[in-house]
Amino acid sequence: MVSDTGRDIPRGAVSRTARLAALPLGAAGRATLGIGKKLSGRPGEEVDAELQARTAEQLFAVLGQLKGGAMKLGQQLSIFEAAVPEEVAGPYREALVKLQEAAPPMPVRTVHAVLAQQLGGRWRERFREFDDTPAAAASIGQVHRATWRDGRDVAVKIQYPGAGTALMADLNQLARFARMFAVLFPGMEVKPLIAELKARAEEELDYGLEADAQRGFAAAYADDPQIAVPRVVASAPKVIVSEWQEGTSLARIIASGTREQRDRAGLLMAVLHFSGPQRAGLLHADPHPGNFRLLPDGRLGVIDFGATARLPGGLPEPIGRLVKWALDGRAEDVLTDLRAEGFVRQSVQVDAQAVLDFLLPFLAPVAEPSFQFTRAWMQQQANRLGDPRSEASQLGRQLNLPPAYLLIHRVTIGSIGVLCQLDAQAPYRGVCEEWLPGFAG
Repeated sequence: MVSDTGRDIPRGAVSRTARLAALPLGAAGRATLGIGKKLSGRPGEEVDAELQARTAEQLFAVLGQLKGGAMKLGQQLSIFEAAVPEEVAGPYREALVKLQEAAPPMPVRTVHAVLAQQLGGRWRERFREFDDTPAAAASIGQVHRATWRDGRDVAVKIQYPGAGTALMADLNQLARFARMFAVLFPGMEVKPLIAELKARAEEELDYGLEADAQRGFAAAYADDPQIAVPRVVASAPKVIVSEWQEGTSLARIIASGTREQRDRAGLLMAVLHFSGPQRAGLLHADPHPGNFRLLPDGRLGVIDFGATARLPGGLPEPIGRLVKWALDGRAEDVLTDLRAEGFVRQSVQVDAQAVLDFLLPFLAPVAEPSFQFTRAWMQQQANRLGDPRSEASQLGRQLNLPPAYLLIHRVTIGSIGVLCQLDAQAPYRGVCEEWLPGFAG
């Protein structure tokens, strides 16, 4: 049985380091045990499957318990589960979905203490009702359902005490164990992902910035027939109160949704991704399924704005122009523009047609009027880049990703990962023609 204090976010550096350090040690111990079982005559495939399941169970249990940066990394990695071959991904899928949706809760007394500190000693007078049982939990905070004093149903997002210290400590420690994650996600560069999470940590811990971003999205999508953003009712540095949104989580749709739900969710995720920069000057930058709901009226509900990129000029016009030129087969023009934007350094000599051949498979979703994202398609792209012997992998290492495009690239790849988990088919080309600057021109 876990005590109340045991459910607090573990803040002690020694305690957190010990739990994280146990991950590779546990994996090594299970591998040794597996060798012994194989020598005793058990089938190798059976033993390997058992080891994968146990490793997944331990990994995501620890990440979820620690919350902070550990859970945040787990959530980010879970987006890319679709890129992993089925025989490897199978044992992890259930644990990944759980990680996206849940974490051990804070003690009630801690919740009340944070609310008193952030909303004032008479915070209860601002609510008609407040449910002490959390409705959802995430990496640095949890959400409670309540009724505001004017009768509106609201979501109260409360940051875990010590979340900032834990977040940075975890990310520093996890960078040392990055190789372990190659077991789950072969070919994935985890260290750059951790570096980006560290760079954005301060912003995500500031609920004031998050509330401002949510207000910006809510104003841009007010009364929109496709995207629903709850309005902010009140905010403080570590608490956000916003209108409650009822709907079906994308994590649940990934697990058991209908064809109609999958396609609708996929289409609307693309609409949000490409229209946000133009309509709100903002890019939603945390596309894991727990942040989205399919509402009963068919709109996509968005419920977390902790990671948001500010793009007051919208998405960079060269993105759309380069995609259009590539689809038109203009190899020399594509290479010239890639050099101009810094994707190919001036000192690097590459063949224009080879670059075009490298890019075109990635552009299949917008090459035709409709496209179905699948796990098999994403695995094919991951294998093409992950095999160091392939031409695509060798050419890819000669290309460069300019700093101005890093976050846009990561969010796009993450969104594609979710679309592949959804197995979603939709007219993505039409979305780009409407919202991606330079593409339709």
